[in-house]
Amino acid sequence: MKKIAIVTGASSGLGAEFARQLGAKTGSDELWLLARRLDRLKEIEAAQNQARSQNPALPLARSFEIDLAGRAGVSAFKALLDTEKMIDKDAGFEISVLVNNAGFGTYGPFADTPLDAELDMVELNCVSLTGIAGLALPFMKEGSVLINTASLAAFLPLGNFSVYAATKAYVLSFSVSLAAEAADRGIKVCALCPGSVSTEFAAVASNGARKEVLGGVSAQKTVSHCLKAAFGGKKIALMSIKWKATALLSRFVGRYFCARYTYLKCPRPRKD
Repeated sequence: MKKIAIVTGASSGLGAEFARQLGAKTGSDELWLLARRLDRLKEIEAAQNQARSQNPALPLARSFEIDLAGRAGVSAFKALLDTEKMIDKDAGFEISVLVNNAGFGTYGPFADTPLDAELDMVELNCVSLTGIAGLALPFMKEGSVLINTASLAAFLPLGNFSVYAATKAYVLSFSVSLAAEAADRGIKVCALCPGSVSTEFAAVASNGARKEVLGGVSAQKTVSHCLKAAFGGKKIALMSIKWKATALLSRFVGRYFCARYTYLKCPRPRKD
């Protein structure tokens, strides 16, 4: 039976780094790269398959141009799985790793940010992630690993980041609950909860007003730690001491206080 590792949002940032590091591992036969930007996926695919030409034990990379947003995106993912089932109807396949990474954020007070962008964020960060997990689980076996990208923002409400923090709180809660439900099947579920990471996240969230996050750590270290934690059975991946301390202290801080404080003291720039 063919084993497949899947990374959504694989064209940049943490998703691209997950693709690179999973591509360097053995254990899966294929590595599926899913995102809207096919040109970037093809670069990662080419590098992976070049490495595979020297080491056939590495997984074969395959790129899929796909918009995963909302229910339509979930349907598109289902169609991909259905097509693959038809191709491999005799031998079948299982999903050995799913990295549910596709998502984005927006900076600024809720009333001042485009409502369509906020709704699109809820669709991708919550609806799509849930649907993709639900479709993947029947293909997962004992030893399979499911990683959902949440955020350090999941631990408390944040002013100027309200919808994003709320979506990631959902992802964290859903992931821990799913880990409990999937444990009897031997499936490991982990929520990645990074703080600031050096990716293009800030440029997208600020609509170009901020080119990069402040004090971002490397995506390479973040992903490496997450994979080690997830395969080791950890339910939440928090790499740095600062992130762990923030998550711990969130238990003792009033939710409204944190939201009000960050609204007043932590402005997040956004270009109209």
